Amino acid sequence: MVSNVESTSQLMQCQTEAPKAQVEILAPRDVPLGGLRAMPVRRTLPQRQRSLIGAWCFCDHYGPEDVAVSGGMHVAPHPHTGLQTVSWLFSGEVEHRDSVGSHAMVRPGELNLMTAGRGIAHSEVSTPSTTVLHGLQLWVALPESARFTEPTFEHYVPQPVSIPGGTMLTFLGGDSPVRTFTPLLGAEIRIDDAVELPLDPSFEHGVLVDAGPVSVNGTDAAPSELAYLPVGTEAVHLRGPGRVALLGGAPLGEQILMWWNFVGRTDAEVREYRAQWQSEFERTATATQFGVVPGYTGAWIPAPEVPTTALRPRG
Repeated sequence: MVSNVESTSQLMQCQTEAPKAQVEILAPRDVPLGGLRAMPVRRTLPQRQRSLIGAWCFCDHYGPEDVAVSGGMHVAPHPHTGLQTVSWLFSGEVEHRDSVGSHAMVRPGELNLMTAGRGIAHSEVSTPSTTVLHGLQLWVALPESARFTEPTFEHYVPQPVSIPGGTMLTFLGGDSPVRTFTPLLGAEIRIDDAVELPLDPSFEHGVLVDAGPVSVNGTDAAPSELAYLPVGTEAVHLRGPGRVALLGGAPLGEQILMWWNFVGRTDAEVREYRAQWQSEFERTATATQFGVVPGYTGAWIPAPEVPTTALRPRG
C-alpha cells in the first residue's frame, strides 16, 4: 500500500533462500515512515535471514493507530518499478490515486492491487472519516518475464467464507480474479479457536499474526511476527483466537535488487530509475516514465541519494 518513504534508504539485496527450520519465526523491526510525524510500521520482509516468500518481497504491518495522535497516512506521489503493491486494511480508509488515472478507496476487506511494471507513480492519503488506521503494506516482485509490463490497477472485494474454526477472505489465488504473474496466495484468516488448512506443498508460506498470539504448527507467534513455512509443508494448523494473513507462493527462483521503491536486477538499471524519477520530480524530463498523478496537489517525494558503492544482488 504505502511506499517506503524513509528519508534514507538502504540497499536490499534479495534472492530465494533454502528452507531452514520447519517453522521459522521472523521478528519485525520498527521503521518510521515519513517525516516529523512519521507513521511507525513493523517490517518483517525483507530481512537478513529471509528476503522472499514466493514472490512476496516486502511486508509492513501498521496500526492500530489513532489518527488524531499520529496524523494518519499522507504519502505524496512516489514511483515504483518491477513490482505489484497489495493494499489490505483492517480498519480505516485510504484514498489511492495513480498515474494511469486510477482513483479508488482502500477499505477493510477490499483488495487494491497496483501493478507497477515498467513504472508508475501513486499517492495514498487516509480519509477524514478515518479514526483508526490499521493494515498491511505488501509488495510482490514481478518475474523477469513480466517486469516491464504496462502499469495497471485492480480492485476486488472477496466474500468471507466460513471454515471450521473461523472465517477466510482470499484476496489473491484461489477464486480471486486478480491477475498475478507467479503462483501466489494471499488471505486473511479470522480464528475463533483452531483452524486447519491444506497447503500447496510446492509453495513456501508465511503467516503474519495481526491479533494473537497464534500457534502456527505448534510454534507460538506474537502479533506482528511472521511464521515461515518452507516448501513441502502440506498443512497449516492455527490455534487462536486471533487474526492472521496467510501469504504463499512458488519460489521465485530469481535474484532481485530492491532499492527504495524500485525492484530491478542491476545497479545500472536502478540508478537509471532513480535518475528518471528525479528528472520528472524536477520537471526536466523530455520523456515520461512514471507520469503524473491526477487530482493530487502538493509536493512529491524526491528519491534519496544512491549509495556510492555498487548495488548488487546477493549471490
